Amino acid sequence: MITRVVMLCNVLLLSACSSIVDGVEEVAENVQEREDRNQRQVTVSTDSRSPIPDDPFYAPIEPSPAADQVIITGSMFNSNTSRSLYSYTPPFALGDTITVLLEEEATATKSASSNLGKENSYKLDPVTVPGGNLTINGRVVELEMKQKQDFDGSSDADQRHRLSGRITVSVVDILNNGNLVVRGEKWLVINNGKEYMRFTGIVRPLDVGEDNSIGSYQVADARIEFSGTGDHADVQTQGWLSSFLGGSMWPL
Repeated sequence: MITRVVMLCNVLLLSACSSIVDGVEEVAENVQEREDRNQRQVTVSTDSRSPIPDDPFYAPIEPSPAADQVIITGSMFNSNTSRSLYSYTPPFALGDTITVLLEEEATATKSASSNLGKENSYKLDPVTVPGGNLTINGRVVELEMKQKQDFDGSSDADQRHRLSGRITVSVVDILNNGNLVVRGEKWLVINNGKEYMRFTGIVRPLDVGEDNSIGSYQVADARIEFSGTGDHADVQTQGWLSSFLGGSMWPL
């Protein structure tokens, strides 16, 4: 009987040690995965003046085919894959896609007006002495001076911009607080030009709707690029001489 109890204790001890080893290995793998992911984040995007398709910075992340290892605790509950019973918060993984609805609109107006006026006057009547007015070389000594200064200034500024559309981006990183780093681009070839749209930002999973979409105004640190290359983009760019003559360095 005692022998069986000792053997049972040894089995339980070995099982506990195995679970601890698996947990340590999983932590080490997570650290290595985080370092590899950060290494991928160092990739720099191409310049917006000369963008190219298939930019490595905006390349989608390929999810790992192997399932994530989970520490065996004896519980049927898994926080990594569980869903709330009261709200729709699907778990996201690297490589998952989210549709971003571009709804950007901003209006800014400013006006200023100022008026400044100043007026001075001074008058010296003819100097009277016994016998008449004081004269010098036959001229009566008198003085009259007036000064008037006016200034009117006004300025008006009005700026508006609006952008609408949609783009599907990929999850490239998952932060410690659960927020998702998303990034993606879209290219359209139209006639002799290429139009592109790029989007990066941080998404809170709770803001993603049931249709797997989110408004751009709900994305933190959003960076949106919408431009193009080719003949149509070139004709909208000033030449180097026009830029120099119309720049702030030109004195006229």
